[in-house]
Amino acid sequence: MHGKVVLITGGSKRIGAAICRRLHAAGADLMLHYRQSAGEARLLQAELNHVRADSVALIQADLLDFAKLPSLVEQTVQTYGRLDALVNNASSFYPTPIGEISSEDFEDLMGTNLQAPLFLSQAAAHALKKSQGSIVNITDIHAERPLKSYVVYSVAKASLVGLTRSLARELAPEVRVNAVAPGPVLWPDDPAFDELSRQRIISHTPLRREGTPEDIAKAVHFLIADAPYVTGETINVDGGRHIAA
Repeated sequence: MHGKVVLITGGSKRIGAAICRRLHAAGADLMLHYRQSAGEARLLQAELNHVRADSVALIQADLLDFAKLPSLVEQTVQTYGRLDALVNNASSFYPTPIGEISSEDFEDLMGTNLQAPLFLSQAAAHALKKSQGSIVNITDIHAERPLKSYVVYSVAKASLVGLTRSLARELAPEVRVNAVAPGPVLWPDDPAFDELSRQRIISHTPLRREGTPEDIAKAVHFLIADAPYVTGETINVDGGRHIAA
């Protein structure tokens, strides 16, 4: 990863921050995108730049403003001279049970989880072809196993898996496109995921434990740096949850 440049959306905290730390430790320079988490983004930038000066830059943007997405790529290339990988990590996540789904919910969840990755990938395609680079989308095991009451989110992530495969065909042979689907890693701030519910999920996970953000980061690193003959693939990092009853 030395000399490589990665643009990561939603990179300031949680899984995004773990991906940033992993890729940075491997030698990559980062353009770290955030929307509202300016404080966390600046702290992470300072932490990583302390390790290697001028290796992390920040960019703020609302990914639902699709017309401005090309500027994320342009500023990355202006700052570092190239782009080698795009990690579409930013995501909205909240319940939308049938009977309560609004058009605003649909636009937000589909926008952040599907449309933004599509339009950002499209904007990055030229730079990534030039560098023989790759795209990694962060999906979800609920793309395969819809989460009750999360109708639009589950549909959006399923669509992102489809987008991953389609882009893999469209951008080949220069650019590889893959996805990582987390399972029980970080619990959402939702009363539905109380301690009893969490233990029930873990009991139905073959490895009988929850994962860590670092588990996801390792898979992203693998797909970018160590999988030159892999494209159109989704790796489930979920302790086997997707194969359990």
